[in-house]
Parts: sequence; C-alpha cells; structure tokens
Amino acid sequence: MPARKKSPDTEAPDLFASAVSPTPAPTPVDGIRVGIGGWTYAPWRDNFYPAGLVQRRELEYASRQLTAIEINGTYYGAQKPATYAKWAADTPDGFVFSLKAPRYVTERGALAKAAGGAAAFVSGGLAEFGAKLGPILWQLPPSRVFDRDDLAAFLDALPRELDGRALRHVLEVRHDSFRSDDYLALARTHRIPTVFTDSPDYPSLADLTGDFVYARLMRSRAIATGYPDAELERWAQRARQWAGGGDPDDLPHVGTAADQGGQRDVFVYFIGSAKQRNPAAAQALIARLGAR
Repeated sequence: MPARKKSPDTEAPDLFASAVSPTPAPTPVDGIRVGIGGWTYAPWRDNFYPAGLVQRRELEYASRQLTAIEINGTYYGAQKPATYAKWAADTPDGFVFSLKAPRYVTERGALAKAAGGAAAFVSGGLAEFGAKLGPILWQLPPSRVFDRDDLAAFLDALPRELDGRALRHVLEVRHDSFRSDDYLALARTHRIPTVFTDSPDYPSLADLTGDFVYARLMRSRAIATGYPDAELERWAQRARQWAGGGDPDDLPHVGTAADQGGQRDVFVYFIGSAKQRNPAAAQALIARLGAR
C-alpha cells in the first residue's frame, strides 16, 4: 500500500523548524525593540515568510525574526483571554507585544467618560501576556481636538498596574491642536509618552513626555529594505540616542530638544506605506543596531 500523503499541516512543524533553527531569535540591543504592525498580511507570504509555512504558524516565525510586534486587531475589538494566552505561548521568551487599544474607547464622545471602557479592556485578559505585555497604545482620531480637562480625566483614570505588573501606556495624537506647550505639560505630568508618528498625514511630535520612546515609522518604499541605507542608519542612530537618554534634534519638536539622561526603553515599529517591505526594514534596522 502506498504511503499516505502528508497534509501541509502535518509537514509544517519540520518546515518551521528548518526555517528558524539556524538563527536564534534576536535580542533587543540597549533596550531597543524593533517590529512591525501585525503578522497576518498576504504579501508577506511572498517576501518574508518561508514558502509553504501554514498561516497558523506565522506569529511563531515572525516573533523569531523581530523583537516586538504591535497588535492591530485589538483596535477593532478586544479579544478573548484564551487568544491572548495563545499569542503569548507562540512567541519566545523576551518577546514583547504592544497593543492598540480599541477604537470604541477613544473615538466615542468625551474621553472623560471612556475610563470604564479603558479599564474593561485592560482587565479583560491582558494579564495572559504576562511579561510579554508591552505598551498599550491609545490612538486618538484626527477629529479629536486637544481638550486639556477631558484628556486629563482620561489619563488620570488609566489603570497603572495589572496583576502586580506596572502598565505602560502611550498616546498617539492626530490633530494639530496637540502641538502645544499645554499638551506637553499635561503629558509630562502623567509621564505618558507621545508617539512619534513619522508620517506626512499626521502631526509629528518628537518631544519626550514619558519614560520610554515609541516611534511609528510610515515612510517605507517598495525597495528591498523598505528604507534606503542612509535612512536606516539615521534611524539606528536616533534609536541609540533615545535609548541613552538623548533627544534627537533633527526631528520635529514643539519645544526645544533636550537630553534627559538615563537609559530608557525604545520601541520602533514600521507601519503602513509600502507595507510589504516593512518586515525587511525592521530586520535591517535590527541588524544595524546589533552591528555597532
């Protein structure tokens, strides 16, 4: 009797092992983590994932090429605790997820009234990530104008701890009214970082307002490494400067760039634009950071 033909799922573990075993997962350099938004994107199956890798193992593979991933799916709705637990189990020790908080929290009415939704999201299973839970990203819509009292009430109410672990929150603003000293003062009072959004479509604030740095880079191009070599090198320099307590003065600021001293964690994500090249850009930046 001829041998039964194996299904793709049966062969997947061997394919996966051969794809990742020669090279260990990268480790952050000086607290700098580099990644992409999500891990499910059809074009990546042609230029990032090994041919024939089953989709259910894409997170396993991606988490062994990068040092962090920003989860976008939670922006559209919270997931079940079991889903969070599986994502954590599929990734190696030392890996970190950032999560985009649900848009129903940040886009509906006054922020001051959204505290309950924010708390429910945090307590709704995020503890399943354990040490792999990184920053929670609260992205405000382009229509939301800076309202000091409203935002202050929201930031005051954000949970600061979960199962004995300190939580890290980061705020992404998308209206020009946030380019103000008043906003910077408020964010610094709450020690919440402001996303540096490198995009022509949204305000870019490199002003340091918290204890870590979070950059979302949105200018990748359809070239092999996503970004030209010179730009990748400059981002590597900026990341090192941030990690060492510095404040790159070649990025747009509302106030004056000022070094603060002391080490800090840095998260750099390649998001959007020529999305098919973002994994290559992240890998290229990781290589530059490790080859100092």
